[in-house]
Amino acid sequence: MSLDLPTLDRARAVVARHFGPTPQHEWPLLGRALGATAWVKHENQTPTGAFKVRGGLVYVERLRRERPRVRGIVSATRGNHGQSLAWAGRQAGLEVVIVVPHGNSPDKNAAMEAFGAELVVHGHDFQEAAEHSAELAAERGLEAVPPFHPDLVAGVATYAAEFLVAAPFDTVYVPVGMGSGISGLIAVRDLLGLPTEIVGVVSEAAPATARSFAAGTVTPADASTFVDGVACRRPDPTALAVMVAGAARIVTVSEDLAADAMRLVLGTVHQLPEPAGSLAFAGALAETDHIGGSTVGMVLSGGNCDADLLQTVLAGRTPAA
Repeated sequence: MSLDLPTLDRARAVVARHFGPTPQHEWPLLGRALGATAWVKHENQTPTGAFKVRGGLVYVERLRRERPRVRGIVSATRGNHGQSLAWAGRQAGLEVVIVVPHGNSPDKNAAMEAFGAELVVHGHDFQEAAEHSAELAAERGLEAVPPFHPDLVAGVATYAAEFLVAAPFDTVYVPVGMGSGISGLIAVRDLLGLPTEIVGVVSEAAPATARSFAAGTVTPADASTFVDGVACRRPDPTALAVMVAGAARIVTVSEDLAADAMRLVLGTVHQLPEPAGSLAFAGALAETDHIGGSTVGMVLSGGNCDADLLQTVLAGRTPAA
């Protein structure tokens, strides 16, 4: 998979028709906690509260332009990918069907329905939901949207194009679910010819991406984590190839450190992170010895957090998977 400047420019134009650049700030209190100059990209402030809406807009724009006979789309999600497609699909007048696993975030489910999606609950995890979404696409004559696709990457790369020019970053940390966010950062870093290290972060309770990165090949593993945005059992092989070629490393963090990072964000940045949204901060916390005195960026990838989970975190506990 490759991304050239004309494709990135077209994606930025598509996103700009719907909302402007999200904020990006240096936070001195956060920097004090990390021992580094610390910047945050606030992707929690998009119309869906997460970065993935950018990819949904670019995917749907191309669909309407090149495949106008398609009347609707179907996909699987744990939340933000589905909200992205629901929001973008409504703008384009498309039917949107989203499959989620049992036990999915009720707040994210409600948001997807509010954005106009038909919600289907199936399976015990994302993988089973994804398999069912492919079956539904065939049954209903809808287009199946995968969790990783060049148009999705081009869309989310637009935040990287905004962020990577904000400061001379030594390292940027980003949570990794199915890989569109880290792939967009790597692509833009390379297009701009920057020396910035791109570091992915996952939970040690969902180690498939880290193990696959180390092995250089897709290595499935169980995923039982409260950080639902990174609960990946089987990485996408194309996304993995991008990471192997362009990421400095994949950091695994404990569930306890993921909860600590949520509290860190609330206490220093004073904004609500979803569990995956704070995982970049957890990665930086795990590497304070490595990043001391440097300039680091962290992607606050989303702020869609259930109230019950937040209460648990604020009480100083780690939520159950």
